[in-house]
Amino acid sequence: MLCCHKGDPHRNIIMWLDHRAVSQVHRINETKHSVLQCVGGVMSVEMQAPKLLWLKENMRETCWDKAGHFFDLPDFLSWKATGVSARSLCSLVCKWTYSAEKGWDDSFWKMIGLEDFVADNYSKIGNQVLPPGASLGHGLTPEAAKDLGLPAGIAVAASLIDAHAGGLGVIGADVRGYGLACEGQPVTSRLAVICGTSSCHMGISKDPIFVPGVWGPYFSAMVPGFWLNEGGQSVTGKLIDHMVQGHAAFPELQAKATARCQSIYAYLNSHLDLIKKARPVGFLTVDLHVWPDFHGNRSPLADLTLKGMVTGLKLSQDLDDLAILYLATVQAIAFGTRLIIEAMEAAGHSISTLFLCGGLSKNPLFVQMHADITGMPVVLSQEVESVLVGAAILGACASGDFASVQEAMARMSKVGKVVLPRLEDKRYYDKKYQVFLKLVEHQKEYAAIMKGD
Repeated sequence: MLCCHKGDPHRNIIMWLDHRAVSQVHRINETKHSVLQCVGGVMSVEMQAPKLLWLKENMRETCWDKAGHFFDLPDFLSWKATGVSARSLCSLVCKWTYSAEKGWDDSFWKMIGLEDFVADNYSKIGNQVLPPGASLGHGLTPEAAKDLGLPAGIAVAASLIDAHAGGLGVIGADVRGYGLACEGQPVTSRLAVICGTSSCHMGISKDPIFVPGVWGPYFSAMVPGFWLNEGGQSVTGKLIDHMVQGHAAFPELQAKATARCQSIYAYLNSHLDLIKKARPVGFLTVDLHVWPDFHGNRSPLADLTLKGMVTGLKLSQDLDDLAILYLATVQAIAFGTRLIIEAMEAAGHSISTLFLCGGLSKNPLFVQMHADITGMPVVLSQEVESVLVGAAILGACASGDFASVQEAMARMSKVGKVVLPRLEDKRYYDKKYQVFLKLVEHQKEYAAIMKGD
């Protein structure tokens, strides 16, 4: 988030999914600076450095020169709540190239043309850094308290990015009594998958693990004392909406779902059960395959030029076709998660259980497909809004109710449900995964042909 002293207040925000800074991120990656080692070797256009460089090069007079501070949303909110401009270690480490051990690297900012930050001692992007859960200032200011309808002085914690708060809210849950492999394993065997508009895959380790195409390792960026690797898929929830709402049968779907007082996705799930006949529902996509990178690939291919693909389309466009395309899209997202897990395990992670949260985790089909396609059990939190649990953990630490984040995690995270994979379907999904990998291989071949002489 960009906060300007002057200028148009409607132009002071850049969304994470804004990809305008393509040339800037290419130039940054061409430097091969050492800070890139902690973003999977290649910086994403969704990170802050390319966006800041774009602003300097394209909106210098109207925005860049007038800006007082540049914030991520969580830090902006804590600043508005307390008047304290200190930044969260999570935000700066995960999005801004800050190092928990070394601080800012002056040479990087000078090399990419943003030496302005070095000259003013990083005052605009953060020269006071606090660990998530640390108490900020004197708590809620009277002005913020009035806006929120709360008493002034309530403790406010240094923040986490929303996905990281979700990871914190689920990854420490007590799984005793569920018969899961991770019960007898360290917490590093768990992968938190926060699935909403986009999907984030949070894996932690005691020692730093460098995973090509996966962000990190980041020290203490989510769970204190652990290194974090963060995989991700851009606009997953938005992709499902895009595929469903753009189909010719969408008006019919809306009408029928409304008549049953159901969401469109609850209706689609029940419709898939009607048309599956004797086979498991996942087998309906035997001839339909989707590559889900309609907005580029964040992990582990780290290629923002990749496009979406669908193979196996027919002339018919009825509700059955819509339901099966929806299913194939959900499966494609799960195959993307499998690809990220394989990259993390090849680099040294050992993952046995998925912990899902976020809006898409409320969809039973999405959850079952992730279990079936990865072959791993999925744990769902008792509290559906696990991002709020993570935020509450931070608040409980800032208020002094718990001495540490780890203690708060153990007390506040609860298991709600466990979804097991249908292992009898493994061979089918292994074959679909082979097709999934062929799709991107072919896409790269097509691109090479078109670029050739």
